[in-house]
Amino acid sequence: MKPELRDALKLYLVTDPVLHGGRGVSATCREALIAGVRFVQLRDKNASTQSLLNSAMELRDLCAGYSSYFVVNDRIDVAMAAGADGVHLGQSDMPLDTARSLMGPEAIIGVSVRTVEEAQKAFEQGANYIAANLVFPTRTKKDVKEPLGLDMVSILSEASSLPLIAIGGINPENTALVMNAGCAGVAVVTAVMNADSPSSAVEKFLNILNRQTNSPAVFE
Repeated sequence: MKPELRDALKLYLVTDPVLHGGRGVSATCREALIAGVRFVQLRDKNASTQSLLNSAMELRDLCAGYSSYFVVNDRIDVAMAAGADGVHLGQSDMPLDTARSLMGPEAIIGVSVRTVEEAQKAFEQGANYIAANLVFPTRTKKDVKEPLGLDMVSILSEASSLPLIAIGGINPENTALVMNAGCAGVAVVTAVMNADSPSSAVEKFLNILNRQTNSPAVFE
């Protein structure tokens, strides 16, 4: 049985077609899932539709074996064809309300946001979670130039009741900072996908996140 969505979002793994330590995406995800990741997003903006679908079906089955959620970045057609749990949308992708009408009420739909207005719109249109898009500088997010910073993350966390995930430059050193700013979890790419030991990286993140989750200071 899959965990509650909010619990699964605590450590959210985003794949990268290049940054995988030479192990390949699937093998890296397997290590991360064994170590405790329960939410995986397939992200490959340059893959052909057929290649992306093949990867999606492989990761769907892998995640199912570990009772984990699996979503596809951007591509609603691929997510639906692969039987993924849902999709993650950017502001330039298909509108959320249209995606919801196509995918149905049970689909998990996340939305990247950078403003209070975007966060509130995502809530009103039925998103399951939102992601603060680019909290710190990172080379894996080339479509956004200016980091949001912790003050804006805090503002976004109060813009709606949806779980807020921090993405962009997240590492063990700044995880506690974004959680204390009101995030429900962190999305990681390089820090796990390209780690020498993905399982050790996941364990380190989870140790930090579990301490933050259990600390009363997080909820003050």
